Amino acid sequence: MSIRKQRAVFAELLAEAGVTLNGGGKADVQVHNEDLYGVVLAKGSLGLGESYMDGWWDAEEVDSFFDKVLSARLETKVNKNFAAMLEGAKARLFNQQNKELSKRVAEEHYDLGNDLYEKMLDSRMQYTCAYWKRADNLEDAQKHKLDLICKKLQLKESDTVLELGCGWGGFAKFAAENYGCHVTAYNISKEQVAWATEKCQGLPVEFRLQDYREASGQYDKVASIGLCEHIGYKNYNGFLKVIHNNLKDYGLALIHTIGGNHTVVKSEPWLDRYIFPGSMLPSPQQFSKTIDRRFVLEDWHNFGVDYDTTLMAWYDKFNQNWNSLKSERYNDRFYRMWKYYLLLCAGSFRSRKNQLWQVVISKHGLRGGYESIR
Repeated sequence: MSIRKQRAVFAELLAEAGVTLNGGGKADVQVHNEDLYGVVLAKGSLGLGESYMDGWWDAEEVDSFFDKVLSARLETKVNKNFAAMLEGAKARLFNQQNKELSKRVAEEHYDLGNDLYEKMLDSRMQYTCAYWKRADNLEDAQKHKLDLICKKLQLKESDTVLELGCGWGGFAKFAAENYGCHVTAYNISKEQVAWATEKCQGLPVEFRLQDYREASGQYDKVASIGLCEHIGYKNYNGFLKVIHNNLKDYGLALIHTIGGNHTVVKSEPWLDRYIFPGSMLPSPQQFSKTIDRRFVLEDWHNFGVDYDTTLMAWYDKFNQNWNSLKSERYNDRFYRMWKYYLLLCAGSFRSRKNQLWQVVISKHGLRGGYESIR
């Protein structure tokens, strides 16, 4: 197919989403290399992301571009290539998130460098969706998210809490300081555990550099904040089994996770290759199936639109602090990759393609019933 024909097909696809090729709108695509058309038509979203990293195209507002494109479901109209189909087959045949493979996301993403995350996140280093209902800045919104989780778990001073996947220890520190409970947290990221251990000295908090599957003991409450996106559909059953085995009778568990609107077995190709290797989003069907016969579903809260606001706040901080971060490690191509990641994800939540769930479950049902907290 000639470049002229490729350009026409590409422009026609974008027009379906209200995006103009080389137009004047904030979501319109400005093309710097016309090889873009063939690469995107051949490689889909992977080609779109890689060509952006290479500087082949821009948009004044990349987040608005993705809001339009994903709302129009253009990703379903570009033919899947052989490599994408092969990856799907591999995901069905093999466990891409076993104990060994699951280390990839820790090593390649979470261990990138605490300096990057310190310049992008709030003071508690919260790298999951904030709660903006009564907040107008990132610091307060993340504090409100942590307090919301504690209230949903009905935390009290005598509680022992198991946290599966603890990030930089923000929840553990907040729960210990404000609710007086004892937290045992599991994480496979060396950088995160080291940072969290230093910040939580003197508190009743214990961090274990271990896989969530190695958790043991009996706890009053269990929290999992941002882990479920990384465990893979072949491990959902085992994940819920870990919670069940470690939760006391009539105890409460909360799972905070990004979710998708339909069932998949692998991640979006560009995000899988460059940002979160091995990750994928659970669907309501996959999630509820693993709860069946094991827990009572007490509450299911969706505030996915808050992730759009959170991601834009992260992008603003990252962008503002870029000059102090820029180095041989964080070069110009990294900047374009990270910008693309944050704004792609913001657009996906704005278009309602992705959701953010907080699910509260109990073992045997909470006596007297559960009151939903918002």
